[in-house]
Amino acid sequence: MADFDPSLKNRVILTNKNVKNAFSIEDPSAFGDMKLNGTALENFTKNVKINIISETDEHIVFDIIGIDAPVANALRRIMLAEVPTMAVESVNMYQNTSIMQDEVLAHRLGLIPIKADPRLFSYVSEAKNQEMDQSNTLVFTLVKKCTKNPKSKDTTAPDKLYKNEEVLSGDLQWIPQGDQKQTLGDAVGVVHDDIIITKLRPGQVIEAELLCEKGIGKEHAKWSPVCTASYRLLPEIVLKEDFCGADAKKLKKTCPQGVFDIEDIGGTSKAYVKYPRNCSMCRECIRDEKNESKIRLSRVRDHFIFSVESVGQYNRAREIVVSALHVLKKKAVKLNQELEDLYKSNDEA
Repeated sequence: MADFDPSLKNRVILTNKNVKNAFSIEDPSAFGDMKLNGTALENFTKNVKINIISETDEHIVFDIIGIDAPVANALRRIMLAEVPTMAVESVNMYQNTSIMQDEVLAHRLGLIPIKADPRLFSYVSEAKNQEMDQSNTLVFTLVKKCTKNPKSKDTTAPDKLYKNEEVLSGDLQWIPQGDQKQTLGDAVGVVHDDIIITKLRPGQVIEAELLCEKGIGKEHAKWSPVCTASYRLLPEIVLKEDFCGADAKKLKKTCPQGVFDIEDIGGTSKAYVKYPRNCSMCRECIRDEKNESKIRLSRVRDHFIFSVESVGQYNRAREIVVSALHVLKKKAVKLNQELEDLYKSNDEA
């Protein structure tokens, strides 16, 4: 392309009607002439950067710069499906006279997030004869009985008429096995104690035992440690011409995400890009054909903005990211070993 700007080779350009430079390399032979050795790995690690933008215990936003989409997507999928947690796997229902069927009640109990560090437990499937013990299982009990409140008068509110009319996740009681109390302390419980499981009426009783195991989201969503794990490419907005006066005010008003703002320079109001990360690429600012040549909307191809929201099983959301990176590293090491074994077997043949 004669009009192609080499400086934009890692930019995805958005126009009023289409997207340009959105191609990606799919044929492995394209890397045939590259020397993928220790130097290439050293350059890769030198160029990759991770910057934390914001962080709380439940949510983290961070940038990864210098990787391709397949690597970013692999990390996202691992956080969703291959970072382990503890969750209810079996329910022994000893008594249930509520209106809810045993199967539905057990299913709801299984979806309650359990706060426990999965790194301190092993998989039941790895145990001898797949036996449950203190190293791979947590035990909770649920006992709740509804009765009438003799002190209630002139009311129709269920919480006033009855005692224990709601069964909440906070009603689950952890029963330490073996030396779990000494090794785990008070770090085990439910993530949220106000999740409504079901409701009872006088005379109805629930009595159950819950067995929690270590697992991953690939097997069942109840083991997934994240509410959401997503990424997007970094937006880049460039004003190729100045927007002053009435044009600046119009541009600011046009953007629904508040990307633009106005500053006073020498007595002249001038638009500038204040919050580029807010841009959703809705392209409202270039709907007017006059603006399309004045504004360049693009995304940086190797700059990913990750947003990870934890369910709460881990103490901090960043621990999920670190665990996902460890899993990704193990996969890469295993693949490298299998390739070396394959080459070795071919040479011997």
